[in-house]
Amino acid sequence: MRRRRFLAGLGTASLALPFLAPGRAGGGASKPRRGPHGNLTLFLAGDVMTGRGIDQVLPHSVPPDLFEPYVSDARVYVRLAEEESGTIPAPISYDYVWGEALDELERMAPGARIINLETAVTDASQPWPEKGVHYRMHPENAPLLTAAGLNVCVLGNNHVLDWGREGLRETLRVVRGLGLETPGAGLDRADARRPGVLSLGEERLLVFSYGMPNAGVPPDWAAEPGQEGVNLLSRLDDAHADAVIRDVDHVRMEGDRVVVSIHWGPNWGYDVPDSQRSFAHRLVDSGLVDVIHGHSSHHPKGVEVYRGRPILYGAGDFLNDYEGIQGHARFRGELTLMYFPELAPSGELVTFRMTPMRIHRFRLRHASKEEAGWLRETLDRHSRSFGTRVREGEEGRLELVWD
Repeated sequence: MRRRRFLAGLGTASLALPFLAPGRAGGGASKPRRGPHGNLTLFLAGDVMTGRGIDQVLPHSVPPDLFEPYVSDARVYVRLAEEESGTIPAPISYDYVWGEALDELERMAPGARIINLETAVTDASQPWPEKGVHYRMHPENAPLLTAAGLNVCVLGNNHVLDWGREGLRETLRVVRGLGLETPGAGLDRADARRPGVLSLGEERLLVFSYGMPNAGVPPDWAAEPGQEGVNLLSRLDDAHADAVIRDVDHVRMEGDRVVVSIHWGPNWGYDVPDSQRSFAHRLVDSGLVDVIHGHSSHHPKGVEVYRGRPILYGAGDFLNDYEGIQGHARFRGELTLMYFPELAPSGELVTFRMTPMRIHRFRLRHASKEEAGWLRETLDRHSRSFGTRVREGEEGRLELVWD
């Protein structure tokens, strides 16, 4: 297969990435595949935060000690959730947290399943200093990830080094040991920059992951030669967009599909800065990137389709332990979405369906009619400026409409 190139006008070449063989799906991961007509349906989700309170109700738990300004025991988050929603049947099974999302995954049968894993998987005891919130899940709870048949856990985010470089090393060892791809963080700079690679027969799905300081990633978390860390994207300007394009171009081959996953922006608010749109558009304009998977916001934000390619500016949290925590109620962070973009063999978007869900007792269940209606109206309102609309679809799903 001949490698497709897009280097004109991008300046000097970036640090070369090693050639990547097709990825593997092991453990409980679903086997990536194409659907009818060669189309590829993806499952995309935002932040999956299975540490802290959720870890405390799983079969194995790290010590509950926290180093937050107001909460020093992770079991407080369990109590808040139970006061809000009812008793959580601890210890919960590994499929409990995914709840009704598992049935939806079976019905939609996506060819690949991708989440942002915003939790260190470690029992390391030393938190990163001067950082207010630290997430970790006991390594023996890692089967939680394979219970949903995941293929890719992107790690370019602001919690993967919460328990230091020792914690990151263990996270990589454990998650990779399940056969899952872990782009966005690594044992050194080259490792952190490698995409996740999934085989789709003769073609591949490549998933690149980046984390930004404006989403809380400390600059000193950046992976360096000989030092573990995150694949840091320091700015949203043309030069950095071109660097991402070079990373993609170095690995992408004819027929490959490409997802660029970016942890960017604040936790709350629907505004999308011009810098994010310009950055995303430049990636799509390269002809090398098919999906922009943006996350960091704790609630879903507007969705754009640009030149036939979907751009998620904020996928929202998918799993967290926030039930019962006061503040930001108007954003309804307990409501979340399962995203199912369907891509033609050319990479062009064919359909984009979203399934409304709700976090209840640390478990995903289908949103009520009222909750789904609120999500539809909110997404529709904040997507109009992008030229997209959100309508009711079949079986309680939402559908994106674009010109």
